[in-house]
Amino acid sequence: MVDGARLIRSAKSGSDWTFNDLMAYNITVTPQSPEQFFRQNHGTLLEGVDPSLRNSSVDDKNISDAVFEYLGHLDLATNAIEESFIDAFAQKTLQILGFVERGLILAARHNIPLRICGDDQRVAETDDKTVFSRSYPEPQVIAETIAASLPPLDAMTNPCITMVGTRPIFYLVLVTEALSSAVGTGQYPEAKSTVVKCVTSLGHNRRISEGMETPEYRRVAFERFLAFKALAKEHWQRFVV
Repeated sequence: MVDGARLIRSAKSGSDWTFNDLMAYNITVTPQSPEQFFRQNHGTLLEGVDPSLRNSSVDDKNISDAVFEYLGHLDLATNAIEESFIDAFAQKTLQILGFVERGLILAARHNIPLRICGDDQRVAETDDKTVFSRSYPEPQVIAETIAASLPPLDAMTNPCITMVGTRPIFYLVLVTEALSSAVGTGQYPEAKSTVVKCVTSLGHNRRISEGMETPEYRRVAFERFLAFKALAKEHWQRFVV
């Protein structure tokens, strides 16, 4: 077992974080079931979503222009070799599921200042990954949430989502003042920080590579996105003026 306290901590941007950096700052990631993570029954959430969005493919003839556009983004993202296709698809998904409200704007790319090891010149950039990427977005999204946490709060839970291809993974990242300070000064924190996540899948008997190009998977993913929207509001409510 690797002793995280002995690992080297160096100034780096969030996009360069790996699983070693999580160990170096005493961060663990724990998977949870949908029931544990979302804490609600989200079986009726799809009632307000256009059935064509849930069930159609881009080749279907009797679909609206808006559905055709969304499915076109999905088609590009399914076998994307450029992360920009994943970004565009993720943005469209959040739009059609009502994440955009008055006072909120979706940005495909945003650099967040990250203070690490005494260096104030680093950034954490929002990022997703293609299915062909050798890196994994989990350490990077955790770096982003540390950068985005609002001082001078003692603790803040940041809801966030990563996309690997068209497969969403949902996270709740608790950032404490101790963790933020440890990253900022390049120290190993005594207290362990636990991140919880929920992976979207169709079960053990299905291909792990299945994503939202499969209508059955898409319906499950839509349910999770909508449940996550309510969960995120719950965590952000006390910070909204």
